[in-house]
Amino acid sequence: MKLVTIDCNGSYHLGIKLEAGVLDVTEALKAVPGEGLQGEVDMMGVIAQGDLYVPLLAEYVDRVLSGEAGERRFLYEESEIRYGPAVTQPGKIICVGLNYRKHAEETNAPIPQYPILFNKFDNAIAAHSDDIPLPIRVTEQVDYEAELAIVIGKQVKYVDKEQALSHVFGYCNANDLSARDLQMRTQQWLLGKSCDKFSPLGPYLVTADEVGDPNALAIKCTVNGEVRQHSNTSDMIFHCDEIVSYISQHMTLYPGDIILTGTPEGVVLGKPVDERIYLKDGDVVTIEIEKLGALTNRMVDEK
Repeated sequence: MKLVTIDCNGSYHLGIKLEAGVLDVTEALKAVPGEGLQGEVDMMGVIAQGDLYVPLLAEYVDRVLSGEAGERRFLYEESEIRYGPAVTQPGKIICVGLNYRKHAEETNAPIPQYPILFNKFDNAIAAHSDDIPLPIRVTEQVDYEAELAIVIGKQVKYVDKEQALSHVFGYCNANDLSARDLQMRTQQWLLGKSCDKFSPLGPYLVTADEVGDPNALAIKCTVNGEVRQHSNTSDMIFHCDEIVSYISQHMTLYPGDIILTGTPEGVVLGKPVDERIYLKDGDVVTIEIEKLGALTNRMVDEK
């Protein structure tokens, strides 16, 4: 199932992406009650209780769009909706650095012995089609990073690798935007990673059952239509099950927590110094991962 956050003038509605369009579940429920779906059903609630809600939502979609109810007025073309972030209220945003072998090699970094972890905050969350402000007062070196985002669905600590992915709700595209000069100013990367809207997510949150093996997905980044990154998640040094297990040994993971799993080769930082052209006003960046759709954002100079 492909879940969507619909931004209705600042109020987030739950949506489901279908072949025929996007169903606004929040609005539909006001007209067509759903068994087990009484009350407010939102993105964070579905993530936290996926085993309950996902089957109920699948049945509800069939009912709403069937002849029994015929409520197709809540079905919209994607061009008609404004997206919200795929995860609206993450508790933690944990990122893994240098997690693709070829990316480590292009930046002349040693292959990590353990996952390199850093974090972002919720101010960095943005949605598909959002303009991303380039903080030109403090940086001129904003780089793109196509990444697979893991979204936790069940509280877990000390999980072994074999059981780790059973605690994942789903996956989405992410762009781990990075101000390289700020990132490298000190040994801690946080400053260069946590500027406002530096973590667009979306357009969909796709349930784990629909994605299958997260370490067998094509991943690509284009800037103004030019392919900059083109790889596969199989090039990860630490695979998704290893990452979830490793993090859980040190902290409890909760539903809605996000893990960004690293980026493949092709970033600006990996080029020779005289060939580095960082993102600028008007650049359009698209992150596309197999089965997850395409996340597109335009860069604009911060006012």
